Amino acid sequence: MNIQDSHLKKIGLLRQYGKPDPSVTSIAYDSRNAQQGTAFFCIKGENADGHDFIVEAIENGAVVIVGTDIAQFEKLKEEYPHCTFMVVQDVRYALAHFSILFYENIHENIQTIGITGTNGKTTVATFVSSLLTQLNIPAGCIGTNGIWSSTEEIEYKKSTPTTPEAPDLHQIFKLLHERKDQAAVMEVSSIAVDQKRVEGIDFDIAIHTNLSPEHLEYHKTLEHYKTAKMNLFKQAKKAVINLDDEGMGPDLIKAYKGHALTYSLNRSSNADVIASNIHVAEDGTSFELIVNNRSYIVHSSVFGEYNVANLLAAICVGLHNGFAIESMIPIFDKIKNPFGRFQVIDDYGKRKIILDYAHTPVALSNLIEEAKKLDYRKLIVMIAGVGIRDFDKMPKMARTIEGQADEIVVTVDHPGFIEPKKIVDQVMTGFSDKEASNIYTSLSREEGVKTSLELSDDQDIIIFTGGCINGAQIVKGEYIPHSDEQIIQDFFEGNEVASTESIGNY
Repeated sequence: MNIQDSHLKKIGLLRQYGKPDPSVTSIAYDSRNAQQGTAFFCIKGENADGHDFIVEAIENGAVVIVGTDIAQFEKLKEEYPHCTFMVVQDVRYALAHFSILFYENIHENIQTIGITGTNGKTTVATFVSSLLTQLNIPAGCIGTNGIWSSTEEIEYKKSTPTTPEAPDLHQIFKLLHERKDQAAVMEVSSIAVDQKRVEGIDFDIAIHTNLSPEHLEYHKTLEHYKTAKMNLFKQAKKAVINLDDEGMGPDLIKAYKGHALTYSLNRSSNADVIASNIHVAEDGTSFELIVNNRSYIVHSSVFGEYNVANLLAAICVGLHNGFAIESMIPIFDKIKNPFGRFQVIDDYGKRKIILDYAHTPVALSNLIEEAKKLDYRKLIVMIAGVGIRDFDKMPKMARTIEGQADEIVVTVDHPGFIEPKKIVDQVMTGFSDKEASNIYTSLSREEGVKTSLELSDDQDIIIFTGGCINGAQIVKGEYIPHSDEQIIQDFFEGNEVASTESIGNY
């Protein structure tokens, strides 16, 4: 890509030093990924500042450096005259718009659908992708569960857990377009909006699921968190809004000026799409669907009331695309359920093992409510404190599960740089009686899974919440491979069932 004057205006250039009219072959925001011809963007993160790694980037081949440190650039231009140094007002803004230019506005060649909300983003993304694909609009999916085309998973090293950094995102759009996908359905986190990873994208549709406190370790206040999510709708042509969410729904209805469709589980809500008379069974969920004052009795492959709400969001996307509800109803029984969301494993005796990403109090409460509608003898639930997340949330998880399960196992997810015992201790402060005989602790997720299985027998439901989907545990900056499913399989194949006498209480 040859950088032209028109490009410089779009990235917000303030000043330029060194070689004029540079040509770049790639984009990097990590100096280790720079190569010959790279444009390196000096992003300031929580733990590092890209300006400190400029020399490393240049030595690895970077020819364009974009940042905000004028004094440093004036010095480096003398030492590296073959490079171009660009001073911008906002590096992340520049990175997003440069990525759009580098990938030649590829996002305009596919339908872009962004989903934001505290809970349900992954599920809604999967439902929307599955529905559109079966309606002959092949749709890829970008988010917590990885990068997927309409037909297969794409091997791609993710830069973040949920929403990729801007250059990665636009490269993924290009990969989807090359695979003939016509839509990209993506989770858009509040942090991604705040960090301008989706800056410059006019989303065809933005979807709102719900709002409850989360990511306060980053946003500091609930209002800042909410504002970040609301901002996504400023760059959306159409919207889908959950009328049942008091946290953000009313504000979106008032603020959004485009064409919006609403959904609700409340029959008297006057939403555009309503579900009522919901009945959960072993093979899915049946409900009455009301659209345009017409009623339909339908059955779906999704589990639970909150997932019916997520399905309604997907239905709204189908309606935004001009499909009649009658053409969508036959697909509901074939909707793909996301990995790690009410994922039922019943391969080991008569136990029912459920994997669910539920990592917020609201999500945990909804999960337990739906699980209790199934037949069981004893309910065993594992919750986890997350070392890389908001510490204040951990006791709330304990308060949510206390009194709701026969056995409770407290463990650790992604300890990061925090000692596991400190994380477990923080979770335990939320119990009114942390000495209760049905509360157990473990200092690793693997041990937590094993402890939960040891407590179980036939006819029991065992629920593993939290990071069952990530394929790794983040420990001191390293991604350590981890699979709940593999641990479960090894446990039963090795006949490791032990007596509960060997399990330690808190």
